[in-house]
Amino acid sequence: MKLGASRFVAGETLDECIEVLRRLNDQGLYANTTLLGEGVLEATHTETVVAAYREVIERIEAEQLRANVALKLTHLGLDIDEELAYRNLRTLLELGSFIRIDMEQSQYVDATLRVYKRLRADGLDNVGTVLQSYLYRTPGDLDDLLPLAPNLRLVKGAYLEPESVAYPQKSHVDDAYVRLMERMLEQGGHTALATHDERLIDHAIAFAEREGIPRDRFEFQMLYGVRPQLQLDLARRGYKVLVATPYGPEWYPYLMRRLGERPANLLFFLKNTLRG
Repeated sequence: MKLGASRFVAGETLDECIEVLRRLNDQGLYANTTLLGEGVLEATHTETVVAAYREVIERIEAEQLRANVALKLTHLGLDIDEELAYRNLRTLLELGSFIRIDMEQSQYVDATLRVYKRLRADGLDNVGTVLQSYLYRTPGDLDDLLPLAPNLRLVKGAYLEPESVAYPQKSHVDDAYVRLMERMLEQGGHTALATHDERLIDHAIAFAEREGIPRDRFEFQMLYGVRPQLQLDLARRGYKVLVATPYGPEWYPYLMRRLGERPANLLFFLKNTLRG
């Protein structure tokens, strides 16, 4: 498992992660990084997490890397108190670097979007968040966010959700992704299209060219270790490609949770571990 995880996780330490980020930059790719962990239930623990992310941001700046940070609000104390998570994130945003708030399970969507909109109302523009195409509610959430000219990452969604809140069929999730993608490209601020699906990538490129949407309005995002050749091919064609590059000692519980939450994740992991 550790050999397999090493393809998808940039080491256990920040030094190891920085080496991977630098190598990605040298290949013409951008990156973000995440300190693996979530679900913090003690306020004092969040202080350690904030200090760790401060170090990450400062190292990225010192090394002049084309990289930023993505994090989960539950890692900053959302399960304890929304105000605590907000304060912790605001402290990190005040360092000046861009931070993306990852989206978690459906029960956290309302709180995540409240924190994001509150930060934007405070005048902090160096923050983005994520929308998931498999949730029925996402078109309405996009309507609420578009007036902010937001920086949004669009994903399909990786958590196991009940049919009452999410599309159960992949084809419906893909169709929703296309509809959301087109609206975000037409009306949004900056759109990060997180997918390894070449059909969706080709659709985005064709749509952007047809509608005259400049390339600096969107980017493609993929996971570290997944479709690396596709990442390089897109970058050579002049598209911005950002590689999501998590690190940290909690790689094993992270991987087990992702594999246990949704059977499709196991197939995805195995297929990309074996891919050359």
